[in-house]
Amino acid sequence: MPAPVQTPAPSPARPPVQPTASATHAPPPAPPILPRYTPVPSALDYRKLYAQTVDLTLSVPAAAQAHYGQLLQNALSQAGLPDVASEFVAVVDCNPFVQAFMLMWRQASSDPWQVIGASPISTGMPGRYDHFITPLGVFRHTPDNMDFRAEGTLNDNGIRGYGARDQRIYDLGWTQAQRGWGHRATSQMRLQMHATDPERLESLLGMRHSKGCIRIPGTLNTFLDHYGILDADYETRIREGHLLWVLKPDREASRWAGRYIVIVDGGATQRPTWSPAPRGPKVKHGARIDTAD
Repeated sequence: MPAPVQTPAPSPARPPVQPTASATHAPPPAPPILPRYTPVPSALDYRKLYAQTVDLTLSVPAAAQAHYGQLLQNALSQAGLPDVASEFVAVVDCNPFVQAFMLMWRQASSDPWQVIGASPISTGMPGRYDHFITPLGVFRHTPDNMDFRAEGTLNDNGIRGYGARDQRIYDLGWTQAQRGWGHRATSQMRLQMHATDPERLESLLGMRHSKGCIRIPGTLNTFLDHYGILDADYETRIREGHLLWVLKPDREASRWAGRYIVIVDGGATQRPTWSPAPRGPKVKHGARIDTAD
């Protein structure tokens, strides 16, 4: 029997806001802000937008693209979603020798998957307390676990763990993951995909370094956010009349927006030339670089 897609439990409900005026004189609710759509003729034209927007990119060769397309299809089939097509899908290879994000697309379920763009990322680094091994599987990006935005403030280690102010945190909810410490038991972690400190940690993308979340370049975060690449379920809620503050009014939504983030292990046993090792942190000698998510 195919494994079900992992749809995380909804976030805890917030208490309702108390009204400050009587219902009789309350102003009518503001209508939801529908997006403009990106003026491109096809999904493949997002390759140019990706290259123009994202400053950290990888050039994935054709053989590797075919390999990841097969891994993606296998994961979708195991999750009971073999026919996903005509929408973008994010693929994350958490293999320690690769650490890459790939945006993939196919027109029809009979077509091969193609890479729109790729970038270095960081996933869970085992060996320290409270550091999880990033779980494999198909995760749905849904407003049932509402995204939020970074405040850009420093944590106790002087790190902006979610990146610069206003960067979006893609919240995938609670999920089971293997601990990277102790006896490596399985327990719950909050899985998110987000930017990281642009000065101190972004230069480490391409190696495992997070507490289990998926760290991505800040410009990739901006690309995904502005073009609504993974916002299919969010835009559905908007069209139903809901107000979702996390979506910016100046966004340019994609007609091929998707909703799935698929985490795989590509099986590499050495680092491929197309995914080079990071050059290291831009800090003074002896300074401590801590994980922050």
